[in-house]
Amino acid sequence: MGERLVEIRDLRIGYRTFEGYTKVLNGVNCRVDKGEKISIVGETGCGKTTTVKAILRILVRQARISGGEIIFDGKDVLKMNKAELNILRGAGISMIFQDPMLALNPVFTVGSQMSAVIRYSGEAGVEKKEVQKELAVKALRETSLPDPERILQSYPFQLSGGMRQRICIAMAMATPRKLVIADEPTTNLDVTIQDQVLKILKQRVEEKQSSLILITHSLGVARETADRIYVMYAGNMVETARTSDLFKRQMHPYSRALMSCIPKLSGGGVAEGISGRIPGYLNPPPGCRFAPRCPRVMEKCRREQPPLVTVDEGRAAACFLYGEGE
Repeated sequence: MGERLVEIRDLRIGYRTFEGYTKVLNGVNCRVDKGEKISIVGETGCGKTTTVKAILRILVRQARISGGEIIFDGKDVLKMNKAELNILRGAGISMIFQDPMLALNPVFTVGSQMSAVIRYSGEAGVEKKEVQKELAVKALRETSLPDPERILQSYPFQLSGGMRQRICIAMAMATPRKLVIADEPTTNLDVTIQDQVLKILKQRVEEKQSSLILITHSLGVARETADRIYVMYAGNMVETARTSDLFKRQMHPYSRALMSCIPKLSGGGVAEGISGRIPGYLNPPPGCRFAPRCPRVMEKCRREQPPLVTVDEGRAAACFLYGEGE
């Protein structure tokens, strides 16, 4: 186990809606070591993006953090003032968003947007425009973008989806960052471009010795990129393990069900998927939120929320089949 960079402890977040208060994150626990690449996987709507946005404190106004801690490099993010948050976002953490067309401002050139990111990074000597342009060109070249001089003068709508996503990666890593968060960075790209973008992201993170949190609903993407995987379901981390261990054997029933949905090259028919649906967050089940869909459910599961307990070295599961639930 390396030196800890990020640790999320018992994080609870909900949203105010017209129908009432939704309880989304239900005591999330997660950690990232320095230089480590982790991935958070799960179905759409399980709370992955809410978790990582909380690290940067960029949740929407309707969100309410009702409990927990987010420790980044020894400091609690939830207790930071505005000046400390500006330093965190400018120099400590960068985020690559899911849709680059929404992340990039359509009325400013790529060059002006990259210069702003570099200028507010807090790095020494980046006040001069010549230095900003030099770093921007270097970052674009490192993401395999051709003719970076032309791209800096272009507007986002003049570029392809793959180019825009590479620009977002270049912006995130133009200056040194301790942590890079990538929120499903290849969702809107075709398969060949997806592979290129993921390889560039992984390579740049390793070169900069940054930590990475990759949000994805694809186990294949997580397998190729992450050292360790967190499986998330309905606002809870239900299992974590080293990537190779998780693909060899899944401990939590949801992880096993998720793995069974992956199409096999050897054939064997079409996967049926997981029966049922994610519970509503307005009135979620009082116990394990996977209990209504679980093939191994016990009466205790319907009453109590299982804690995330260590099952083996480097892995843990939130299930009464293990640890305290035996």
